[in-house]
Amino acid sequence: MATEQEITRTLRFSRDSRASSSVGYYSDEDNTEEEEEDEEDMEEIEEDEEDEDEEEDEEEEDPRVGLTCGGGRRNGSSNNNNKWMMLGRILDPRSKWVQEWNRVFLLVCATGLFVDPLFLYTISVNDTCMCLLVDGWLALTVTALRSMTDLLHLWNIWVQFKIARRWPYPGGDSDGDNNKGGGTRGSMRVVPQYVKKRGFFFDLFVILPLPQVVLWVVIPSLLKRGSVTLVVSVLLVTFIFQYLPKIYHSIRHLRRNANFSGYIFGTVWWGIALNMIAYFVAAHAAGACWYLLGVQRSAKCLKEQCENTIGCDIRMLSCKEPVYYGTTVMVLDKARLAWAKNHQARSVCLDINTNYTYGAYQWTIQLVSNESRLEKILFPIFWGLMTLSTFGNLESTTEWSEVVFNIIVLTSGLLLVTMLIGNIKVFLHATTSKKQAMHLKMRNVEWWMKKRHLPLGFRQRVRNYERQRWAAMRGVDECEMVQNLPEGLRRDIKYHLCLDLVRQLGFC
Repeated sequence: MATEQEITRTLRFSRDSRASSSVGYYSDEDNTEEEEEDEEDMEEIEEDEEDEDEEEDEEEEDPRVGLTCGGGRRNGSSNNNNKWMMLGRILDPRSKWVQEWNRVFLLVCATGLFVDPLFLYTISVNDTCMCLLVDGWLALTVTALRSMTDLLHLWNIWVQFKIARRWPYPGGDSDGDNNKGGGTRGSMRVVPQYVKKRGFFFDLFVILPLPQVVLWVVIPSLLKRGSVTLVVSVLLVTFIFQYLPKIYHSIRHLRRNANFSGYIFGTVWWGIALNMIAYFVAAHAAGACWYLLGVQRSAKCLKEQCENTIGCDIRMLSCKEPVYYGTTVMVLDKARLAWAKNHQARSVCLDINTNYTYGAYQWTIQLVSNESRLEKILFPIFWGLMTLSTFGNLESTTEWSEVVFNIIVLTSGLLLVTMLIGNIKVFLHATTSKKQAMHLKMRNVEWWMKKRHLPLGFRQRVRNYERQRWAAMRGVDECEMVQNLPEGLRRDIKYHLCLDLVRQLGFC
C-alpha cells in the first residue's frame, strides 16, 4: 500500500517536470513582449553597471559587505544601491498596504480637485463700500485645506520613491519587504525610474503653492493699486494653469491603479460613485469660474460708474483693507464715503433689477456682495449642475471672453453627460447581466421540465441544483473558463484543485 508521502512526492515530481516546460503556456505575442521588456531592462542594468564600476574603482570595497553564505556577492549590494537604502524599507507594489494607499490617494486627488475652486470664492464685493476685497477667513480655511492635501501628495511621492518597480520573484512577501535576502539589482533602482518615467516632476508641479502665493501676495498688491479687473484675470489664469494638469494627474492615477476588471475599489457601485463625484467636481469648477467672472463683470461696471463720477479715484474700487477679516474700521476718507453713498452706481451694478448687461452672469449679482459663504458656494454648484445637465439656456453678450466661456461650458457639459450616462449604463449592465441570464435559463428549464412532464420531485431537485450552483459561483462557468486555457496550465490548475481530494484517498 502506497503511503501518502510517496503519492505527494510523485505528484510534486510531475509538477516540477511540467513547470520546466512552462514556456508553452504563453503565446508568441507574450514571448515577444517579454523579450522587448527584457531588452529594455538589460540596457538599464548595463548603464547602472557602468556607473557602479566607476564608483567601485574610486572606493575600496569591504569584503564582508554583501557576501552570501557561499562567498559570492549578493545582488543589489553595490554602492549605488546602498545609497538609496536611506529611503527605508522597499515596498512591493502588489502588497495590500500599497494597494490600499492607492485607493485612499485617489480620494485625496478628488478632494484636491474640490478644494482648488474654493480659491475663486475668496474675491467678493463689499456691499457697504462697493469695493473689492479678499475674504480673509475663507482664504485661511481654503489655504489650510489645500495644505493638507499637498502634504498627502508629498507622502505619496515618498511612497513612490520607496516602491520597487521590479520585484525579484512572483511570490513576494505579503508585507512588501525587499530587504530580506538577496533582491535583484533592478528591484533597488527606485529613484531613477520614478524620476524619469513616473513623473516625479509632474507630481511636484501639481502641489506647487501657486494659488496661495497669488492669493496672499499678488492680489493684495494689485488691489492696493486699484487693478480690480486684473485681479480676477490673474487668479483665474493661475487656477486654470494648475487645475487642468491636476485633472490629468488624477485620471492617470486612476487608470494606472485600476485592476483587470476595471474597478479600482473592486465593486461596480464604487465605479458609479466615482463617476458621480467626477461630474459633481466638474460642476463645482464650472460654477466657481462663473462666479469669479461675475465678480469681474461687477468690478467692470463699478469702474465705469467711477469714471463717470466726479472726484472718484480708481483706487477706491478696492477696499482699504485688501484682506478683510470682518473687523469694523470706521471710514474717515470723505471720498470713500461719497462713493459708498453713490446710489446711481449701486442701482446699476449691484441691484438685481439692473439694466446693465450682465449676460450669462446675471444671477451672480445676488452673490458677489452676499455675506453668506455657504450660499455663495452652493448656488454656483447648482448653476454648474443645471448648465452641464441641460446644456444651458444662457443669455450672452457679444464680449469674446463670455462667448468663449459659454462655448467651453456647453461643450464640456455635452461630453460629461455622455460619458456619465455611458459609464453608468456599462456598470449597471455588468451588475444585472448575470442575473438576467440566470432568470432566462430558469425559464428555459421550467419550460423543458413542463414539456417533458417531469415529476414534481425531479423538478424540485433541478430547481435546488440551479439555486445552489448560482449561490456557489454567481453564474460563472468554471469548466468553460478552464477549457480556454493552455493545456499545461489546465493540468496545473486541476492538480491544485484536486490535490486535497487525492490526499484523502488510500491506495492498495
